[in-house]
Amino acid sequence: MEPLRILITGSNSGFGRLAALTLARKGHHVIATMRTVAKGDALLSEAGDLHIEVRQLDVCDPHSVTSALADAATIDVLVNNAGFEVQGALEMIDDELMHRQLDTNVLGPLRTIRAVMPAWRNRGHGVVVNVSSVVGFATSPFGGAYGASKHALEAMSEALYWEAAPAGIRVHLIEPGRFPTTEFGANIVRPEGWGGSDFEAKALRLREALKSLDGDGPQSPQDVADAIARAATDPTTPFRTLVGTDAAMIAAAKSSMSFEEYEQTMRSATNWHD
Repeated sequence: MEPLRILITGSNSGFGRLAALTLARKGHHVIATMRTVAKGDALLSEAGDLHIEVRQLDVCDPHSVTSALADAATIDVLVNNAGFEVQGALEMIDDELMHRQLDTNVLGPLRTIRAVMPAWRNRGHGVVVNVSSVVGFATSPFGGAYGASKHALEAMSEALYWEAAPAGIRVHLIEPGRFPTTEFGANIVRPEGWGGSDFEAKALRLREALKSLDGDGPQSPQDVADAIARAATDPTTPFRTLVGTDAAMIAAAKSSMSFEEYEQTMRSATNWHD
């Protein structure tokens, strides 16, 4: 395979950083984007002689998106990985916090997709890989805002799949389960009044309960990076790729029974009855 030029958003940590290194080790030219380019120093240091370029990109800033993707015609793959999680009971989440969640996780990918599509349609090829989540089809308590953003990303990805295919453009979704060993959890934003609330106590119990779905232990985030790499480079990759024991189990349960049966199954599997 000829080396590809692959742009990844949110590359300074977590899945994005691992995916950048994974794809660069396979010989591809990776454009690792992030809001603050100084945060890319550690990535470049680890990359050594690998073909990784750090570029500034804030998916919430339309001008930043336009500037970072001005060379869209030379980019083969767009990986929309940038995102964060708002955690909290829906009744506690105000408009400003919900807008922040949707601006990053929904409008961010939409902006980058809009920036590449005209050039890609013109030349007749390209690949979009959107990093979603198991909560994109099965939302848990206290994850309504984040789940809403991922449900929206899934809907956009499905529509884009149909719209882009005639132009020779592939679209893929990566749907990870829980991967607590990444830095993602450190960036969770919670509403005012969350700390010390009854809701927080229930959420902490839920987090412990969900560990029972992890199989043999915490899952490796490298599995997600590998799934991103496959979607970016292998045309036989399916539209949706679940990653993680918990994601596979939840997807199988959710799709095979009524919601009420699914609720009872999940409560029993996790022994969570709050």
